[in-house]
Amino acid sequence: MNVLVVGAGEMGRWFGAVLQDDPDLAVDLAVTDADPAIAEAAADAIAARAVPLETDERFDLVCVAVPIPATRDVIAEFADNATAAVADLAGYMAGPLAAMAEHAPERERISLHPLFAAANAPGNVAAVVENGGEIATAVRSALSSRGNRWVETDAPTHDEAMETVQASAHAAVLAFALAAREVPEAFHTPISAGLFDLVEQVTGNDPRVYADIQETFEGAGAVADAAGRLADADRAEFVELYREASDE
Repeated sequence: MNVLVVGAGEMGRWFGAVLQDDPDLAVDLAVTDADPAIAEAAADAIAARAVPLETDERFDLVCVAVPIPATRDVIAEFADNATAAVADLAGYMAGPLAAMAEHAPERERISLHPLFAAANAPGNVAAVVENGGEIATAVRSALSSRGNRWVETDAPTHDEAMETVQASAHAAVLAFALAAREVPEAFHTPISAGLFDLVEQVTGNDPRVYADIQETFEGAGAVADAAGRLADADRAEFVELYREASDE
């Protein structure tokens, strides 16, 4: 299977390596990136070859692994390079799938969202497949062989869930980080210590990725509204909000 990964960052490299490592697949892997040096480094790291962005080569599968705001345009640009399937790893499904349907209507269309950073693999991979065939089956098998769990879904269900598990969750953790004061370690409770651990985990990554998520999904506003309700509540109202939060 001839594969082109467009976007040679963390997740593009991870996806390429997953395919390369599957003993049941014979993969000729190429990578490209807006920064040729990044493409070359990725090619060296995962036993691939770097190709220029302007390549006119054709591939069985083209996988787009670029930031969310660029995904639709990159799908449009590279759809004609795919002979059998187009995939994306954006983490937002409605837009990329619409772009694939427009620019690659006769090909397999695979939208994947690994619900983890590459360093934390394996894990759950949300997946929507349209017009599926041999390529989608091979990708699923390769992911499963590396211990990942294929979670079949649809775009509306996935994108609505991301409002909570990404946009709201990130906003809550970052809001705590911005509001928290430094305290002696001996004063931490299990809850506060856990929150600071989450802050360290969230803030140890590329802030542009988190900005893309906040621009794409609603959720931060709901966290702000909830914090305001708690801050403004009297004792009785707070008790009711606590019970609401605990689903009593």
